Amino acid sequence: MDTLTLVGIIGTGIILITFILNQSGKWSAKSRSYDTANAIGSLILVGYAVMLDSLPFMVLNGVWFVVSFRDVVKSLRK
Repeated sequence: MDTLTLVGIIGTGIILITFILNQSGKWSAKSRSYDTANAIGSLILVGYAVMLDSLPFMVLNGVWFVVSFRDVVKSLRK
Protein backbone atom coordinates (compact mmCIF):
# COMPACT_ATOMS: atom_id res chain seq x y z
CA MET A 1 0.00 0.00 0.00
CA ASP A 2 1.41 3.39 -0.93
CA THR A 3 1.64 6.34 1.47
CA LEU A 4 -1.01 8.37 -0.35
CA THR A 5 -3.59 5.61 0.02
CA LEU A 6 -2.70 5.16 3.69
CA VAL A 7 -3.22 8.88 4.37
CA GLY A 8 -6.67 8.69 2.74
CA ILE A 9 -7.62 5.59 4.70
CA ILE A 10 -6.57 7.14 8.02
CA GLY A 11 -8.48 10.38 7.43
CA THR A 12 -11.56 8.56 6.19
CA GLY A 13 -11.37 6.07 9.07
CA ILE A 14 -11.35 8.85 11.66
CA ILE A 15 -14.36 10.55 10.07
CA LEU A 16 -16.28 7.26 9.78
CA ILE A 17 -15.54 6.17 13.34
CA THR A 18 -16.68 9.59 14.56
CA PHE A 19 -19.89 9.24 12.54
CA ILE A 20 -20.55 5.74 13.90
CA LEU A 21 -19.93 6.84 17.50
CA ASN A 22 -22.32 9.76 17.03
CA GLN A 23 -25.02 7.66 15.38
CA SER A 24 -24.79 4.98 18.07
CA GLY A 25 -25.24 7.60 20.80
CA LYS A 26 -21.77 7.14 22.29
CA TRP A 27 -20.65 10.68 21.28
CA SER A 28 -22.86 13.72 21.11
CA ALA A 29 -22.51 16.08 18.17
CA LYS A 30 -21.95 18.76 20.81
CA SER A 31 -19.01 17.00 22.48
CA ARG A 32 -15.43 18.20 22.19
CA SER A 33 -14.31 14.65 21.32
CA TYR A 34 -16.65 14.58 18.34
CA ASP A 35 -15.49 17.97 17.06
CA THR A 36 -11.81 17.21 17.66
CA ALA A 37 -11.97 13.89 15.81
CA ASN A 38 -13.82 15.54 12.92
CA ALA A 39 -11.22 18.34 12.78
CA ILE A 40 -8.32 15.86 12.74
CA GLY A 41 -9.90 13.57 10.16
CA SER A 42 -10.90 16.41 7.85
CA LEU A 43 -7.47 18.06 8.12
CA ILE A 44 -5.83 14.78 7.12
CA LEU A 45 -8.24 14.58 4.20
CA VAL A 46 -7.39 18.15 3.16
CA GLY A 47 -3.76 17.02 2.91
CA TYR A 48 -4.88 13.97 0.96
CA ALA A 49 -6.89 16.15 -1.43
CA VAL A 50 -3.88 18.42 -1.95
CA MET A 51 -1.76 15.39 -2.85
CA LEU A 52 -4.47 14.27 -5.28
CA ASP A 53 -4.84 17.82 -6.63
CA SER A 54 -8.61 17.54 -6.11
CA LEU A 55 -10.13 20.98 -5.60
CA PRO A 56 -13.68 19.79 -4.80
CA PHE A 57 -12.35 17.41 -2.13
CA MET A 58 -10.13 20.20 -0.73
CA VAL A 59 -13.13 22.52 -0.44
CA LEU A 60 -15.37 19.89 1.17
CA ASN A 61 -12.84 18.90 3.79
CA GLY A 62 -11.55 22.44 4.26
CA VAL A 63 -15.04 23.60 5.24
CA TRP A 64 -15.50 20.49 7.39
CA PHE A 65 -12.23 21.32 9.18
CA VAL A 66 -13.06 25.02 9.72
CA VAL A 67 -16.48 24.25 11.19
CA SER A 68 -15.16 21.45 13.43
CA PHE A 69 -12.14 23.45 14.57
CA ARG A 70 -14.33 26.46 15.34
CA ASP A 71 -16.44 24.28 17.63
CA VAL A 72 -13.32 22.91 19.37
CA VAL A 73 -12.10 26.46 20.02
CA LYS A 74 -15.54 27.49 21.30
CA SER A 75 -15.64 24.56 23.72
CA LEU A 76 -12.14 25.36 25.01
CA ARG A 77 -13.15 28.95 25.76
CA LYS A 78 -16.01 27.83 28.02
